[in-house]
Amino acid sequence: MRPDVEAMKADIEQSVALLRRRLDWDVALRKLDELNARVEDPTLWDRPDEAQAVSRDRSRLEAQINAVKEMERELEDGVMLSEMADEEGDEATLEEARAQLKAIKDRAARAELEALLSGEADGNDAYLEVNSGAGGTESNDWAGMLLRMYSRWAKAHGYEVEIEAEESGEQAGIKSATIQIKGPNAYGWLKSESGVHRLVRISPYDAAAKRHTSFASIGVSPVVDDTIEIDINPSDVRTDTYRASGAGGQHINKTDSAVRLTHIPTNTVVACQAGRSQHQNREQAWKMLRARLYELELQKREAAAQALADAKTDIGWGHQIRSYVLQPYQMVKDLRTEVETSDTDGVLNGDLDRFMGAALAQRVGETRGSTVE
Repeated sequence: MRPDVEAMKADIEQSVALLRRRLDWDVALRKLDELNARVEDPTLWDRPDEAQAVSRDRSRLEAQINAVKEMERELEDGVMLSEMADEEGDEATLEEARAQLKAIKDRAARAELEALLSGEADGNDAYLEVNSGAGGTESNDWAGMLLRMYSRWAKAHGYEVEIEAEESGEQAGIKSATIQIKGPNAYGWLKSESGVHRLVRISPYDAAAKRHTSFASIGVSPVVDDTIEIDINPSDVRTDTYRASGAGGQHINKTDSAVRLTHIPTNTVVACQAGRSQHQNREQAWKMLRARLYELELQKREAAAQALADAKTDIGWGHQIRSYVLQPYQMVKDLRTEVETSDTDGVLNGDLDRFMGAALAQRVGETRGSTVE
């Protein structure tokens, strides 16, 4: 076996073994049998909320088990193909086997990280909120770039993106926006992105071509369903209605359909303008508010209240979690994990897995390597 093929085989076997240990393989198989039996019990569906929860747990565990089995199968096929190609001196087939093993290795690494997503709401959809900092057009443009970056990351991973609210900047970009990202483990992957993001570049809006520093903040909260109780006193919530801005035609400009809710005790503000009626926007805004307050509670349970407080401070110097430098050199660096890369174009087009993976691993005390060339 060629040395590079043998090294990939060893890496995949190590990842698969780790996945089996994290799943507690024998226990996971027994639990899947139990969940299958419960789903097949017709009386379960008399309790729709419980049935949905059981079905969701079954699907998630089944996917994890099948992923391990599939990787083991494909590893065996890839190694066999490489050995045959090596014996016959068939370089083209050997290269095909290498590509196959590389794909398995990448999938195994991601599955290894996903196994760490064991938080209470990690499997949920997510709301992602972008707010520009002080700096006018520059910061608004940077906030728009971040919105596009996260939207591209989501779509590259097969997630669905829906815009819930957006306030455009006066000349470019956005002042703020909230999107919902729908897909398995969306919140688990995105939760570490909350905080202030700093951009350094030559401003396209400065005739003198001077270097500018801009800031924008990201806030992430899980989408929670109606089975989770979040007690909100209606008297603690102020409701404001206003005319929606942005695309939407004549309806958008003629009716006060947009809704903003402010939870006074926590100073939590959410807004929705995606629906065509005030009723739709009000209903969605309440869901968003419940999600934000639930996120606050999760932060307390995880003893991460200080991290949340940092994310709510001034959007500027001293509070950033990641720097994106485009001039005089090119570098994106996460200030918490020390992960960095010179591929700024890739990052701004949604290649964020290296940062999310490192933050996730660090969060559970398993720090990954620090530099990515």
